[in-house]
Amino acid sequence: MDNQEFLKVISNSFSTFLETGSRSNEKLKILHGAIAHDLKQRLGSKYEVNSLGVGDGREGNIEGRYIDKKVDITILHNGEVVAGIGVKFVMQNYSQNSNNYFENMLGETANIRCSNVPYFQIFIIPEAMPYYKKNGEFSKWETFTQHNAFKYLKLSEDNAEVMVHTPTKTLLFVISLPQMPGDPADRNEYNRYYRKMRSVSVSLSKNSFGRFQRAVVFNDYDDFADKVVHYVRSM
Repeated sequence: MDNQEFLKVISNSFSTFLETGSRSNEKLKILHGAIAHDLKQRLGSKYEVNSLGVGDGREGNIEGRYIDKKVDITILHNGEVVAGIGVKFVMQNYSQNSNNYFENMLGETANIRCSNVPYFQIFIIPEAMPYYKKNGEFSKWETFTQHNAFKYLKLSEDNAEVMVHTPTKTLLFVISLPQMPGDPADRNEYNRYYRKMRSVSVSLSKNSFGRFQRAVVFNDYDDFADKVVHYVRSM
């Protein structure tokens, strides 16, 4: 799966989210399943990859240092978990949870990596997304800015071999959705606008967020997947 194919998967996941809502896991089956299937093809028959949307359709469990954790994608060799991948696709109300997303990522990474299991992260976010009030009324547009990206720039400088809170490798994937001609009244109007499209055209953001170092791969799924496979095979 190259970048263009990955963007198509993201488009399908986004469209399913609009149809089924935030509480449904159907969008995750599409996204997680496609990534798991691609990694399985790259790794070959000696490895097993589990997630929603592939195999028995269940997330794998990793025994952490402090608590056990259900993980979005698990990679197994000879029946033993050898790596995990966390996947987050943010579609709305980002700013109120921005720091929580990042802190939770560091915490779950440390819990798993302290058990000597490599842990990778994928973070997908539109460069512009809606923010809703509790009643579903549209409040404002939020943008993923250089300020938001700064913590990922700092993360990219980390030495993951010695800093267990740092994912073994992180993919930061910032996308662009077709722009609405105006502000929607509420969540339903936003959803209806994109649901009318036969296919939502998703592209890579053209914004520059700085120069990322080796711990973070920016907007290149194919390179990230290659690095995951190379690391797992080298163990």
